[in-house]
Amino acid sequence: MSQSRHVPVMLQRCLDMLAPALAEPGAVVVDCTLGLGGHSEALLTQFPEARLVALDRDKEALRLSTERLAPFGDRATLVHAVYDELPDVLDRLGIPRVQGVLFDLGVSSMQLDEADRGFAYAQDAPLDMRMDQTTGISAAEVLNTYPPGELVRILRAYGEEKQAKRIVSAVVREREKEPFSNSARLVELIRDSLPQAAKRTGGNPAKRTFQALRIEVNGELSVLERAIPAAVKALAVGGRIAVLSYHSLEDRLVKQVFAAGAANTAPPGLPVVPERYQPRLKLLTRGAELPTEEEVAENRRAAPARLRGAQRIREDNAE
Repeated sequence: MSQSRHVPVMLQRCLDMLAPALAEPGAVVVDCTLGLGGHSEALLTQFPEARLVALDRDKEALRLSTERLAPFGDRATLVHAVYDELPDVLDRLGIPRVQGVLFDLGVSSMQLDEADRGFAYAQDAPLDMRMDQTTGISAAEVLNTYPPGELVRILRAYGEEKQAKRIVSAVVREREKEPFSNSARLVELIRDSLPQAAKRTGGNPAKRTFQALRIEVNGELSVLERAIPAAVKALAVGGRIAVLSYHSLEDRLVKQVFAAGAANTAPPGLPVVPERYQPRLKLLTRGAELPTEEEVAENRRAAPARLRGAQRIREDNAE
């Protein structure tokens, strides 16, 4: 598998955003989504004084990244963990605070490109979709065992799929004849159950359903709800966080956490705002930044990316 096609999304922009916090000797930067190590390799190269801690729940990604980052020796510490476990990981490593955190929430290119993992709808594969294949239930089990109402909720909430009811009633009808095991049958069923107009918009009609299943199987949104506040909490004053998300649900979550941190929490009417009510974060992006047209032309996976950044400007009230 060539690493050349796996161009990390908005790489230089992420590095520039984190740079002011990573120039000091001994700075620690956390890559919460190691994947194939593209962002991590660039961080270690651009910030020769920094130490990297990188997390991934996918053992195969860790194996490949370990080889890729071997030249950096003990500057890189790679950990098999889900990113909401960041506080425990830092605790075990004896690192009280970090200077930089990066999240790239896209499905790893490797998972999309490996046919047998069942993430991609363009090729037939077992419906698995687990990022860590040693644990949890597969996408096939979700489709075959969840009650119809729950499936409709998942497709609507995580896939923003307007035709959820039609798709689910077709799934329920078909699973009674024979349980689902492969992606091609699901893609075909989705095509057949959508009205003509819905097929003409927004790329592959199966895309939203596959996204919804992936989020459910990996508990992605609930993990993210814990992970982003934990990462903000781990930042030293002056530390910076950059988050790349790829759909509106993720982006909204990141936006809410950053906005809450950047808000002044004082009761209205105080002539002077005491320290404990002052914002803890300063936003580094106005809204979400988008990739350039040139980047999207070179790397179509960058198209939906949204980047938000924040800097820690003071300690939490309770600290």
